[in-house]
Amino acid sequence: MAVRQEVTAWRPRVPGVTEVFHAHFTEYAYPMHVHDAWTLLIVDVGAVRYDLDRHEHGTPHDTVSLLPPHVPHNGSPASPGGFRKRVVYLDGSRLGDEFIGPAVDAPDLRDPVLRLRVGQLHAALARPGDELEAESRLTLVGQRLRDHLRRRADVPRPHRDPVLARRLRELLDARVVDGIPLADAARLLHAHPAHLVRAFSGAYGIPPHQYLMSRRIGRARRLLLDGLAPAEVAPVTGFHDQAHLTRHFKRLVGVTPGRYRSAR
Repeated sequence: MAVRQEVTAWRPRVPGVTEVFHAHFTEYAYPMHVHDAWTLLIVDVGAVRYDLDRHEHGTPHDTVSLLPPHVPHNGSPASPGGFRKRVVYLDGSRLGDEFIGPAVDAPDLRDPVLRLRVGQLHAALARPGDELEAESRLTLVGQRLRDHLRRRADVPRPHRDPVLARRLRELLDARVVDGIPLADAARLLHAHPAHLVRAFSGAYGIPPHQYLMSRRIGRARRLLLDGLAPAEVAPVTGFHDQAHLTRHFKRLVGVTPGRYRSAR
C-alpha cells in the first residue's frame, strides 16, 4: 500500500477556534507532544490509537475525542488502511482549565448526538461566509462537551499537578521563543536540574524540552496559516533556521511546513 499524507489546514474567522486540521495518514505515527489548545477530534475512516497521560485510548468510528491542552499525547493508525481525521482546536474561551482533569480521565465520548454535531460544525467551518452558522454549531457542541465534563468533575480525583512541575511549565510558557537553559530554570525555581526534569516528566509524561518544542510548533502552525513563509516563521518561533523548523515540524505534524502552508 502506498504511503499517503493528505492534509488541509486553515484558521476560520470563528471566535474560539484556533485552527481546523483535516488529515489522511496511512502509516504516520505522531510522537508524544502537547498543544496549547483543546483538541476536538473525530475519525471518519479507520481508527487512531493514542496514549494520553500514560494511558492508552482508541477512537472507534462513533467516538468524539477531546484531548486537553498541555497534556502529552501521541497517535498512530489502529487499522491497516490508516486513518482519516478531522480536528478543531479550541482555545480557553470555549473550555476552561477546570475541565482538564475530567478530560484526562476519559477523553473519548460515545455520544451519537455530539458526533453528529461535530460533523455539522466541520461542514460549516469549510464554507466561507457561513461563520455565523459555524459559531452557532460550535456553541451547541461546547455546551454538550461541558455537560459531559461537569458530570465527571463531581467525582473526586487525585492531585496530578505538583507545584514545581506547574511552575516550570509556566516558565516555559512565558519563554516559548527564547527558551531557557535548564540551569537557569533550576536557579529561578530553587531546585536541582535533575529533580526539575523528573518532577516535570512525572507530572506531564513529557520532558521539558519536548514540551517547549510542541509549543513552538503550535505557534509555527498558526503563522503558516496566516500565510508566512517557513523561512519567516522559523526565527520568530524559536528555531535556528528553516531546516531546524522543518525537521521538528515534520516529526510532530507529519508534513513539512511548506506543504502545511500550501494546504490552507
